[in-house]
Amino acid sequence: MAEEIVTLTSLIKRTCAESSNSLAIVTPGGPTLTYAQLDVAVDEGASQLLRAGIKPGDIVAITFPNSIEFVVTFLAAVRARAVAAPLNSAYTEEKFLFYLEDSRSVLIIVPASGNAAAENAAMKLGFISRHKFSLLDAVDVVGVKNEVDDEALFLHTYGTTSRPKGVPLTQLNLSASIQHIIQAYELGPNDRTVIILPLFHVHGLMAGLLSSLVAGGTVVLPSAGRFSATSFWDDMRAHGATWYTTVPTVHQILLKKHKAKPESSYPNLRFIRSCSASLAPAVLEQLEAAFGALVLEAYAMTKASHQMCSNPLPAYGSRKPGCGGKPTSSCLTLVTR
Repeated sequence: MAEEIVTLTSLIKRTCAESSNSLAIVTPGGPTLTYAQLDVAVDEGASQLLRAGIKPGDIVAITFPNSIEFVVTFLAAVRARAVAAPLNSAYTEEKFLFYLEDSRSVLIIVPASGNAAAENAAMKLGFISRHKFSLLDAVDVVGVKNEVDDEALFLHTYGTTSRPKGVPLTQLNLSASIQHIIQAYELGPNDRTVIILPLFHVHGLMAGLLSSLVAGGTVVLPSAGRFSATSFWDDMRAHGATWYTTVPTVHQILLKKHKAKPESSYPNLRFIRSCSASLAPAVLEQLEAAFGALVLEAYAMTKASHQMCSNPLPAYGSRKPGCGGKPTSSCLTLVTR
């Protein structure tokens, strides 16, 4: 797919039209959404936000576990020309206060079951906490035009030497990065992945969720709302997963479980992706031997809308273990002696 100067919203809309009857999101033992249903739900969610008085550029905080509600709410906020600010649902009230105030959020959306820490923080800051997010028939939002320079996502970097810094990313930042990820791994409608990482983090959000949806693939969200080493391979096999992406710490958890008690079989994966920290070459070799799949390391930064470099698929060059790979984005490469 050639890179296009388009918005994330238009990429998602196009996929929903082209793959309307295909499964977009699956929750084992729970609800599923086709692309057509996802399109309807996102437009209805955007309509609700507009009716609530959300204006272009308003920052809308979202705090859910990994769930269909998170996906719909996130895309709805972006569709409404708001700026989505995903937050860890396990934060303390103190942390919610910091992130809500620092991002200048004007509204927070929480699950119907509530989130006391988030709601208390929102009350102290004097803005709205909305509980209900219903998947109803869409209200026409055709008059809302998303622009490439609209800010769409607000995240924080997690520096070790200073307080977290806010990072606003535009529709174009997101769409360009997603297209680069799809190109690097040749993601398509036949691909399926189980989301391991939290969707409030750029790695899980960009590489796991949004790249899969724009490519027309299927995303499986664990029913517990988070990664479980116990059920991971069951979910991967049951839903015919073709790849997954995670951090080295989780790779080592999966390896430890394999060494203690191997699965009876592993799915036939196209590749395994590793990012967000350096993966030791010895661990890479063990992963490939254990799970029978190619491991591709990538390098990414929140400020760059995630992926900047990746080791290539075999058809496009050789890999270098312990290295983040070659540039996959439209970035300047500096060579020093």
